[in-house]
Amino acid sequence: MRSGRGDRLFAGGVTGLALIVPLTLAGITLLMVDAAWPSISTYGLGFLTSSTWDPVKEIFGAAAYLYGTLVTTAIAVILAAPVAVGAAIFLVEYAPRRIAGTLSFLIEVLAYIPSIVYGLWGLFVLVPLFRENVEPFLQATLGVLPLVGGLFGGPIGGRDLLVGGVILAIMILPLLVAVSREVIAAVPTAQREGMLGIGATKWEMVRGAVLPYARIGIVGAIVLGVARAFGETMAVTLVVGNSSTAITSSLFVPGYTMASAIANQFVEASGKLYFSAIVEIAVLLLLVALIVNTLARLLIRRVAGTPQGFAI
Repeated sequence: MRSGRGDRLFAGGVTGLALIVPLTLAGITLLMVDAAWPSISTYGLGFLTSSTWDPVKEIFGAAAYLYGTLVTTAIAVILAAPVAVGAAIFLVEYAPRRIAGTLSFLIEVLAYIPSIVYGLWGLFVLVPLFRENVEPFLQATLGVLPLVGGLFGGPIGGRDLLVGGVILAIMILPLLVAVSREVIAAVPTAQREGMLGIGATKWEMVRGAVLPYARIGIVGAIVLGVARAFGETMAVTLVVGNSSTAITSSLFVPGYTMASAIANQFVEASGKLYFSAIVEIAVLLLLVALIVNTLARLLIRRVAGTPQGFAI
C-alpha cells in the first residue's frame, strides 16, 4: 500500500511538473492575444497583407516585417547549412583527433558569444566590408543577370537585408555544426566499414552511408537554426537598417524583421492601438515559429519513413 501510494504521488508530481511547460506557453499566448486584440479586431487579416506602418494615423500593417524575417532567415539557412554540414563531416571523418577537438571547442565558444557582440562586430566590420567591397561586386556581376539580377539592384548602403541574413548565418553556424557533428559521429561504425569493405572510397562512404543515415538529425539541426534566426533581435537590429517598410526584390534595401521592429518601437508605442499592434507582431512571430516547427516535424517524419542509405 505504502509503495503504491508513493508511486501515485511521484507520478502525480512529475505529471504536474510536465504540465507546467504547456500551461506556461498557453498562459503567455493568451496574455499576448489579449493585449493584441484591439489591433486584431481593428485590422483583421489586413494586418498581414498591408505594409503601411503609420503610428500618427494609426494605420498598421506588418507585411514588411514578416517579409524581412523570412528573407533574412532564408539567407541565413542557405549560407550556413552547407558550411555547417561540410565542417561537421570534416571534423568527424577527416580531421585528426587533436585538430578536431580544438576546432570543436572553438565552435562551441562561438555559440556562447552574446548576440550584442555579434551585432557590434557586424556594425563596425561587416557593414563597411559589404558596403565597400562585397555588395558592389555582387551588383556588378550578378546584378546584370536576367533572373537573379533583381536581388542585387538598387542603392548600396551596407545596412540591409543581406547583411542581416549574413549576421544570422554566422550566429546559427556554431549550433548547426555542433548538432550535425554529433549526429554524424553517432552513425554506426558498421555502416562505414561495410561501405569501405566493398571497395568504396572515403567520399562514397560518406555520401552513401553516413549522410543518408544522419539526414534526420541534420534536418533537426537546421530547424534549430531557423528557430534561432526567427527570434534573434539585437544583432539583426544593428545591421538590418530599420528604415524602410517597402517590399522589394532587392536584398540591398534597409528593412525590418519582426523582432527588430518590436525592439525598435516598443518603447515608443504610447497609444493603445500602437502598443496593441506591436504585441500583435509578437503574436505573429510566435505563430510563424509554430508553423515552421510543425512543418519541420512533418518533414522529419517523412524523411524518417524513407530508407536510410545502403543496407550493410
